[in-house]
Amino acid sequence: MKTIRELSILASISIIVAFAFNYFSPAGIALVGQWDIAKGVITANEKNDIDLDNLEIGDIALAKELYDSKKFLFVDARSWENYDEGHIKGAISLPVGQFDEKIEAFMEQYPPEKAIVAYCSGRTCEDSHNLAQLLLAFGYTEIKVFIDGFTGWESEGYPIE
Repeated sequence: MKTIRELSILASISIIVAFAFNYFSPAGIALVGQWDIAKGVITANEKNDIDLDNLEIGDIALAKELYDSKKFLFVDARSWENYDEGHIKGAISLPVGQFDEKIEAFMEQYPPEKAIVAYCSGRTCEDSHNLAQLLLAFGYTEIKVFIDGFTGWESEGYPIE
């Protein structure tokens, strides 16, 4: 009986320490996330993420309007392999995983005033949000995030390459 009580106390202390460490860690995991794709991109955002909800385009028709206006550069945040398998017609590849390597060349070609729509694979992918955060940090000011991404675009029969 004494051993069970000691194990219970040890387990309780371990759980409290784990939650405390997670709470104070800058990269701590949020205990409450957004898991409903009807409300947008699913995410268990880190506590320090910039709120990008106001930049989201949740309407495929609106994304198509921006595309047709030719004022926005569509930027694919997915890996080069995924981009190569298919992407929105005219979109530029800037894989979020290779951002540091590619941002200098990107900035030479597209100044921070350029209007950008970032996208990835859809509502189960956070790469476009991560890319938007990085671009904001590099001085880009007019950024939108197309949350339905390539899969939503393709399902509507819109132009792809």
